[in-house]
Amino acid sequence: MGKIILVTGGARSGKSSFAEKLALKIGNGRAVYIATAQVFDDEMNFRVKLHQSRRGDNWRTFEAPFAAEEKISEAGKNFNAILFDCVTIYVSNFLCAAELDDEKFLYDNLRELIQKLIDAALNSDATTIFVSNEVGFGIVPENKLARRFRDLAGLANQMLAAHADKVFLTVAGIAVDIKNLAKKI
Repeated sequence: MGKIILVTGGARSGKSSFAEKLALKIGNGRAVYIATAQVFDDEMNFRVKLHQSRRGDNWRTFEAPFAAEEKISEAGKNFNAILFDCVTIYVSNFLCAAELDDEKFLYDNLRELIQKLIDAALNSDATTIFVSNEVGFGIVPENKLARRFRDLAGLANQMLAAHADKVFLTVAGIAVDIKNLAKKI
């Protein structure tokens, strides 16, 4: 039975760096990196290269902007630790490819998409660390697409957190296990 860890926080909060260290610790120095980004411009190319520069030969990378549950299942057969970076990019990929006029379609299909990730992680022998941006701390976005993204990303985070053994919130490079704190209340 696999385990799930969710690492969330704001932009540039240290989520990925923390998750990378945690994955290598869990994986005894070896881990799989499931990359969800698609490179369409120079800015995203820079971000991808920044992430890649932190990883050495002890990482195996799978690119999975879609159908990432297949990569989780594959990686879970040979590795103890899987890093999925990131859920919000994965949600964005889904949203950009989806029929935008049907709210029910978006919510139903996103639930199905995230459940497939959860099922793949739990059915593996590995610990899967999902990295995701916390998008609910800001103001209500002014346009419909941004509101949909915020709402769908929030739903994905809630689903993952409900199944996670640990949920870390990162702020200024410091990670706090908020699921553990919630148990004490």
